[in-house]
Amino acid sequence: MTPSNPYICIMTLSEFKVSLQDQAPPTGLNSLLLSLWYDAKGDWDKSHQIVQDIETKEAAWIHAYLHRKEGDLSNADYWYRQSGRKRPAFNLEEEFNHLLQYLIEAFETSIR
Repeated sequence: MTPSNPYICIMTLSEFKVSLQDQAPPTGLNSLLLSLWYDAKGDWDKSHQIVQDIETKEAAWIHAYLHRKEGDLSNADYWYRQSGRKRPAFNLEEEFNHLLQYLIEAFETSIR
């Protein structure tokens, strides 16, 4: 398992949230979750740096979320279109939780 593979996931939602108490991300965390981990730790730049080089709909969704958080709604809307989604009406914290849950469930489904 390499952290550069955006689809490998090694933790549950609970484990992810507990890992936010640590100073460094868990070893082996996939790129998409690593991006969300840095965002949750307050490092928007690192989160953006990671996700901008991944060309998947899931990465586009994270990219959209980050630009929405930044306040750049026109850029966010571009990335929402790339992800096949519309900008949500709910707050950023809810979107973060939806993203996280979606990525973990998508992995669980893919390994069944």
